[in-house]
Amino acid sequence: MLPSATRRGFLRTAAIGGGMWGLGDLSFLTRIGHVSAAEAKLDPAVVRLDSQIEPLVLLLEETPRERLLEEVAARICRGLSYRDVLAALLLAGVRNVQPRPNVGFKFHAVLVVNSAHLASISGPDEDRWLPIFWALDHFKSSQAADVREGNWTMGPVDESAVPAPRAAREAFVSAMDNWDEAAADVSVAGLSRVAGSDELFELFCRYGARDFRDIGHKAIFVANSWRTLQCIGWQHAEPVLRSLAYALVHYNGDNPAKSDQPADRPWRENQSLAQSIRADWQTGKEDDAARSEMLVALRQSSPEDNCKLAVELLNRGNSPQVIWDALFAGAAELLMRSPGIVALHAVTSTNALRYAYAHSGNDETRRLLLLQNAAFVPLFREELLRRNRNGIADGAIDQLASLPLESSGPAAVEEVFADVSSDRARAAAKALSYLQSGAPAADLIQAARRLVFLKGNDAHDYKYSSAVLEDYDHISPAWRDRCLAASMFQLCGARDKDNSLVARTRAAFGA
Repeated sequence: MLPSATRRGFLRTAAIGGGMWGLGDLSFLTRIGHVSAAEAKLDPAVVRLDSQIEPLVLLLEETPRERLLEEVAARICRGLSYRDVLAALLLAGVRNVQPRPNVGFKFHAVLVVNSAHLASISGPDEDRWLPIFWALDHFKSSQAADVREGNWTMGPVDESAVPAPRAAREAFVSAMDNWDEAAADVSVAGLSRVAGSDELFELFCRYGARDFRDIGHKAIFVANSWRTLQCIGWQHAEPVLRSLAYALVHYNGDNPAKSDQPADRPWRENQSLAQSIRADWQTGKEDDAARSEMLVALRQSSPEDNCKLAVELLNRGNSPQVIWDALFAGAAELLMRSPGIVALHAVTSTNALRYAYAHSGNDETRRLLLLQNAAFVPLFREELLRRNRNGIADGAIDQLASLPLESSGPAAVEEVFADVSSDRARAAAKALSYLQSGAPAADLIQAARRLVFLKGNDAHDYKYSSAVLEDYDHISPAWRDRCLAASMFQLCGARDKDNSLVARTRAAFGA
């Protein structure tokens, strides 16, 4: 909740978006009739889930899209917990949606679960279910896309090939290092039964960061699946980790273990480069000149040179926060220069890698994650240039100029997001003015989040907003306002059309 009644009132009653700020009252749920569904017999060719969650997962799988939200709502009224809905949503996705031909597209039904969860727990209490209902509806869309593409379903593990407990870790590492899909599947099943969550996370966050295929989605899947499992419980880990391993060994062309492909070079080079970082590298000064030096390099240098500069700056006695600030700013700047799907993932993959870095307990892994991100941001820049033959727009985040607001207080937030719908550069300049005035960043963040609830139509609306709004607190004060202001180039605007879920929720109200 926001810290004052005045701000709560604005977020509930402002006229932005046709008066829909106050949609949060979900009292309609109590008026939905009870719905019963018999547990269906499970196909023996389909992976079995925890017996307590299987009936709910089947409900999500088998209920038609046009009835699913009402079916789930009825069960919530009868006591179904938030955690169980979240668990079923993740498990239905990993069982029914293939993370191929790459870790994206229809697979966003899985990738967006944690983002919806973060939006839910960070938003106002009265809006708690809106992101989850949106994700439920999105799952049905992705499930239908998967059916059209061949109707892939995760099958049961080949138990005869599962390694013995004492050999599971070695077998998993060997399978992943050799990009062996079949061996990875059985070994991760075995490892998930004997290893703790921290051990599993340490392994997966390295493999999620080792290559640049799928524009950062591998690292995003690692972070998001681990975070969701932390909420729903590790009794659900095995099918999730099988899906994750299957995604991480995806490649096209020659086996990366036996070939030299550009997507794999930073990892190979950074394994040796990481060893040259000073022993006490996680302490140091926070020099603004060093941040600027790194940011300039991100605009023009090669991935290899960026990684070498990151090491040089650390060895000069700078804190790793200096590097992270530059990476956040560099990713945000790409979005300013070329809003859209590629630059967006520069931001969300930086969020994922920074999360893995913060939660890893292994010094070498932390070094590698930082260096991989230092390679990934210029790789995103190169990908943008490859896709845009005429180049991308000029712009520097440290040169973003503020623009005075005509309003103050809550009305200033309304003014910013009204401009997002018509002139994103103007909105960014006004957002910077708002933040530099000392006005509460929390109000701007909460308004951005609610607008995603009401206007978001794509999984990236949730993925991006959850990442960029979370990262505000991970950036140094001197730089965080510019990064948040730059997010106006991608966030939803107040005058955007309400999404279909809003209309459906209004209908459920009887309005």
